This record gives sequence, structure tokens and C-alpha cells, in this order.
Amino acid sequence: MQSQHYFGSDSMIHSLIMRHLDRSRVSVHVACNVGSMDDKSPSFRALEAIPDVLLRPTEFGPSVNGQTRSRVARDFLRAPPTLLSLTSLAAYAKKHQIDVVHGTEKPRDAFYGLLIGRLVGARCITHLHVKVEDWISPLVRWAMKHDDALIGVSRFVAESAIAKGYPAEKTHHVLNALDTSRWNEAVDGSAVRAELGIAPHVPLMAIISRLFPWKGHTDLLKALPKVKESVPEFKLLIVGEDDPRATPGGGSYMAELKALTRELGLLDQVVFTGFRSDIPQLLAASDVFAMPTFEEPCAVAFLEAMAMRKPIVALDSGGTPELVERGRAGLLSPPGDIDALAANLVAVLRDPDLRARMGEHGRQRVQDFLNPRRLANEIEQVYRRVLGWPAFETQAAVAG
Repeated sequence: MQSQHYFGSDSMIHSLIMRHLDRSRVSVHVACNVGSMDDKSPSFRALEAIPDVLLRPTEFGPSVNGQTRSRVARDFLRAPPTLLSLTSLAAYAKKHQIDVVHGTEKPRDAFYGLLIGRLVGARCITHLHVKVEDWISPLVRWAMKHDDALIGVSRFVAESAIAKGYPAEKTHHVLNALDTSRWNEAVDGSAVRAELGIAPHVPLMAIISRLFPWKGHTDLLKALPKVKESVPEFKLLIVGEDDPRATPGGGSYMAELKALTRELGLLDQVVFTGFRSDIPQLLAASDVFAMPTFEEPCAVAFLEAMAMRKPIVALDSGGTPELVERGRAGLLSPPGDIDALAANLVAVLRDPDLRARMGEHGRQRVQDFLNPRRLANEIEQVYRRVLGWPAFETQAAVAG
């Protein structure tokens, strides 16, 4: 199920699953919000490029986030295009003998996926890309309660579902993955440094994410004066644009970060780039990827930095330790410990050999384990468990 028009990080992970499921064992059908045939949605355009995926254009109707089941049912019956499209989708699923309906925790994915699955006798799975908390839509929580399985993108996420009362026996975790063929560690970052006026010899850190408090920008900035005492010459790139959710009452989180930068006397060290699409080049230009994000479920940004052979400085929090092996791919500090964060930054900035070893280990870990084939195989094993089918033999690590 792909109910949203946009193609986000969760959609990217699901596209890797679709692309790498073994077609000798699994047939992949995708109900996707097409937009229109003259102006296809970003999701539809991305998914139609995957070989051997059967795309079924579907009208999912407006967002149902925050609505009750009764309100959704009433609106559904009053919206003939949505009613017709989803009824037709159920007939399609029945005709093609769909065994498993797999969607994200987006409300339309989870809710409509469960309804269609139950209509056609398929097993239903919600793939959780966020920590399970009370803010999650009641529709999603209801669907999760009745699903045959839940899959967290990390053990941390799976355990958050169990802590909220979902059965441990039906809750699984499968770490995210990255296709390293799209991340060439030999990319030259010198043009980025030249553009931003950063000399080749200056140690450069980067944080690349949407500007949101949970990503750790504030803690990172607060650590820099301590870093400056030991490493007087360095730069930090803050890459990203304002996320409206960061300041619900209005205002700009970027403006807050710029004010803090000025207050801490870091105007010469910190560069705000705004939105950039040249992420591989930015990472190639950088020496360290520093993102002290709190309770991060399973950040693809870490995988991208590791694929580009960059050491990670982050927090021992959320799903991060499941991706970034402590002392091997990066250094992790306790949440809220600014001194420890600063010490880790200093350690990697002052030791080129350490950076090289960690970068090499991170790249190898993504290639050998955090890869799409392993992701697809583990997802298929969950399918088989919920269907009561025998598991298939797979190697512990598959390069991809």
C-alpha cells in the first residue's frame, strides 16, 4: 500500500523491499496513489521504475489522519471515487490471490490496508517507521491492534510497540537498508568546499536533516565552544530547511539556530546551506557526520554517511546503536551530555586515522549487512511466519 503522493524515506525503504524480493518466491503488487496519468505522483513515478512490480493505480481519498472510524466510514460512503477505487482494489486483491497486505503506519495505509486484507482473507502487516507513542492516529492504533504482524525499523521501535501493549509474538524488527551503488565514496567534494569558502585543510563536520529539534542541532551547537578549545579551526555545515512541525505556533527553527550560533560566538564556524540536493558531494566534502538525534528510529542519513565512508558522531539513543557500532563506525554519547558529545567530536576531528578506520568499517557494514537483499529477505521471512509457511535458507550477510 502506498497511499501518499510524496516519496519519503519510508517509501524509499519500501521501494527497496519491492525491488529486491525474490521474484521466484514473491509476486509484488502495489496499490499506489497515481495522482493523474498526465501528472503522476512522485510515488507512482518512483515505483513504476521497479522491474516486475505490478502497479495498481488507486484513489485513496483525502487524508484520514486524526479522524475517528465512524467519521472515516461516513466520508468514505460520501466519496464515490474513493469508494469505487477501494472496492475495485479489493476485487483486484481477490482476483490475484494476495496473501499479504503490507503498508506503513500512515493512516490510510494502515486502516484501508486492514479493511481490504480482511475482505479478501489476506494477512495484514503495518511497518512502523516511528516510535509508537500516543500521538499516533487512533485509526492506526486500531489497525495495529488487529494486524497479523507489526514490523519495526529497529529493535527500539519494535520494543516501543510492545511497551504500548501490542503482543511481542507478533512484533518483529527489520533494520533499514541502503543501496550503496547510488553512493559512490569516490565522489569529489572539493567543489563544495570551494563554493562555501572552506579550505581543503579545515576539518569539516556536517549535519544533514530536516530542521527539527529532535535531530539534535541545538545540542550540537552547544558542544562546539568546547570543541573550539581543542580544535580552533573547523567548520560545521547545517544542511536542511525549516520543518513547519518544529515551530507549531509559527516562527522559524532555522532562525532560532542562527540566533544560538551568534550567541555562542560561532558565526565563523557554522554555515547554514539551506536545502541541498547534492548530498553525496556534501558528504564527500565532509570529514565527520555529526547528528545527535534523540530516539531516532533508524536514520537513513546515518547509512548514507557510512556509505560515503564518514565516521558518525551521534547519541546512544533510539535505534542509532543498532546501525552505528560503538567505537567501530562512530562514537556515541549519552543523551543530554554535552561534554561527552564535545569530547567525541574532538576525538574524531583530531585523529585522521581514526576517521579513516571508522569510515571504512561503516562502508563495509552497509555493504555486507545493511543492504537491500538482507532487508528483503528478512521481510519475506516475516511474511512466511504470518502465513504459517516454512522459512527459507539465507546467508547471514549478503553483499548488495
